[in-house]
Amino acid sequence: MSEKPLFLGVAAASSNEQSVAETLAAALSVPVVPPNLDETGLLLLVKETALQLQQIGPDAPGPVWVDFVEGKAAHRRKFGGGRGQPLAKAIGLKKGWTPRVLDMTAGLGRDAFVLATLGCEVEMMERSPVVHALLADGLERAREDADIGSIISRMKLQHLDGRLYRTAHERPEVVYLDPMYPHREKSAKVKKEMRLFQLLLGDDQDSAELLETALTLASRRVVVKRPAKAPFLAERKPSVSISSPNTRYDIYLTGSHNAAT
Repeated sequence: MSEKPLFLGVAAASSNEQSVAETLAAALSVPVVPPNLDETGLLLLVKETALQLQQIGPDAPGPVWVDFVEGKAAHRRKFGGGRGQPLAKAIGLKKGWTPRVLDMTAGLGRDAFVLATLGCEVEMMERSPVVHALLADGLERAREDADIGSIISRMKLQHLDGRLYRTAHERPEVVYLDPMYPHREKSAKVKKEMRLFQLLLGDDQDSAELLETALTLASRRVVVKRPAKAPFLAERKPSVSISSPNTRYDIYLTGSHNAAT
């Protein structure tokens, strides 16, 4: 993979957001830069509506931000199939059992939001400080929304590498992994958020370690999200898989009393 572009810093869309941009830049230990910087790279843009990850330079895709209130998240919440959708089945949701879930690769929080919508308490880990900032911003804005505030209250976020997670309380019943998968297609065929994430983070080089950690943590099962035709993570065969047209959920059962889905 080509060398990652420079992360340039934090920019304010207008003078009204300047103090917020300065505070965020200090927290991330990066500079504050002008939004119209004449340089190729990535930056976080503080806008009144949302914090956005933006690439600048030729052929740059549009910005990425976290929005749980409207758009795809709202559509999936209302029409996603409830407990009948493949993700819910993979997690093991059933009448009388709503598991505690540890999402070790939170990303933009979309799957965690679906699980919280279905009643799960979801603890999210995100190790990238930039992605963590995007997700924290989205959660903060959604927390004030009357329709989904109660859902967001079931989502907890930590800035932490999942491999370092330790629990002093009950083990999570389910651990969920959605590691970065290297896309080799032409960039125009890949979703813009995946393009930006791969530019920002590169390919995931330690997903096998994440799986091993997850298997020691989960009291019931580990669920790994993969592209439909991707090989098993770390070449480790799951107990069972649930497939949809573009996605496969590989399930590793860790509790002897936990029946296969």
